[in-house]
Amino acid sequence: MSKLVFFFVFVLNTGCLCGQAPDPDMLTLRVDPQISYQTIDHFGASDAWSGQFVGNWPEHKKNAIADWLFSKEVDAAGDPLGIGLSMWRMNLGAGSAGQGAESGIKDPWRRAPSFVDQRGNFDKEGQKGQLWLAQAAKQRHVEYLLTFLNSPPVWLTRNGKAFADSGTQSNLAPGNYGAFADFMVASLTGLQEEGLSVDFISPVNEPQWDWDDGGQEGTPYWNHEIAGIVRYLNAALEDSGLPTKIDIAEAGQIEYLYEEHNRPGRSNQIVEFFGSSSPNFLGDLSHVSQAISGHSYFTTSPFQKAVEQREVLAAAIRQVPGLNYWMSEYCILGGNNGEISGNKKDLGMAPALYMAQVIHNDLVVANASAWHWWLAISPYDYKDGLVYISKKEADGELEDSKMLWTLGNYSRFIRPGYQRVSARLHGDQSGDGDLLASAYRDPKSGNLVMVLVNATSVAATIAVRVLGGESGEKWTAYLTDPDHDLAFGEISSIEELLVPARSVLTLTNGSY
Repeated sequence: MSKLVFFFVFVLNTGCLCGQAPDPDMLTLRVDPQISYQTIDHFGASDAWSGQFVGNWPEHKKNAIADWLFSKEVDAAGDPLGIGLSMWRMNLGAGSAGQGAESGIKDPWRRAPSFVDQRGNFDKEGQKGQLWLAQAAKQRHVEYLLTFLNSPPVWLTRNGKAFADSGTQSNLAPGNYGAFADFMVASLTGLQEEGLSVDFISPVNEPQWDWDDGGQEGTPYWNHEIAGIVRYLNAALEDSGLPTKIDIAEAGQIEYLYEEHNRPGRSNQIVEFFGSSSPNFLGDLSHVSQAISGHSYFTTSPFQKAVEQREVLAAAIRQVPGLNYWMSEYCILGGNNGEISGNKKDLGMAPALYMAQVIHNDLVVANASAWHWWLAISPYDYKDGLVYISKKEADGELEDSKMLWTLGNYSRFIRPGYQRVSARLHGDQSGDGDLLASAYRDPKSGNLVMVLVNATSVAATIAVRVLGGESGEKWTAYLTDPDHDLAFGEISSIEELLVPARSVLTLTNGSY
């Protein structure tokens, strides 16, 4: 029996009010598995940019990282070895790494190599480290693989670099759309020959930004340019026979999905790409995924404003029957209205709890069917990583974070195909996101997963009521808090549950 089992038994036995009427002032979580919302597609993270190096590190270190990110196994105490991501995002670089300092990208770790050269030849050595990580994900049964591009390859860009000269013009001339599509298909074909079937490809990234400072690979695009690129790519995929779907359009902020905001011609992308009367309509193309993707950056604080923006987004998505929303990239950037700063690495619970609030709002309010973190592996002094490493190309140190395990409170248990179901907290009048709860159901087995977030400095007692639930049903718990990392525990009852301070707690009646 693990320490966490004793913890839960102690709390529940000493605080039990069995046989007594519930305290009217007590928080109550009411879960109705018969009221369902979106189906969850996947949880993911990306290999940018450290994957190119880490994948070549000593075997025991890179396998330790892969286990943290991908494993669904548990140790002898029942604690998960990893967070069981269900999607891995692989960066198809533009070849700036081969240009060295001449690339104009100041940080060598943000330069990216490429699998495919100017002649269209695929060389697995080009992105050998990233290839290892993608194969490690497959070996650990990660369900989906997505490749994404921040820039076309440097030999196709207007300026011969992987970042743009001016935000008023994309770095890809229309005459090169076909060649760009061929480059992407050659990359996908080569990966397939290496045993990796790519489920999705994302050809553009944050097209609203100018990408002219040399901070990383990137280029702006106008909506009509994205439409042109996707049409060429769709035709090339049809010719190739590859099943890969196209993911669009990785909006830099969620406002660009549903309104013009401050980027006319590069925004309002739900209507632009999935409105049937739009000249940029892409929704009827055979390889276009019926999902639109956006990033949660700069829209997460204050809490109530974040909720309001996601309510608007969800309403806009509902206007297109069958369209899903993927939150395809996030890490903690900026100052967030003083709530938390993106600067300075923090392995503790403060950024993890903030992350949990963002995940909750994206899933519960925006109805996102996917949620993806940005850097799976970070060498930076910033709140952008799940795993942190020393910035050394050949070998280095590694450490996990509470953000890693907090994401695991969701990703490890809410598997592809699960449906979010009704979960409402009654009695919480704070409205500031300090106490949150959501629930998910496996439609095949009927098993439930509940995730509770307590961002306060005191433990919270919550009465859990599951409509149609059986009395005495066995539940297990997985706790992430200052002292535990997704630690397993058995629970005698969920009828009156004490959720520890500054914690994220996953409850399930299934087997994991």
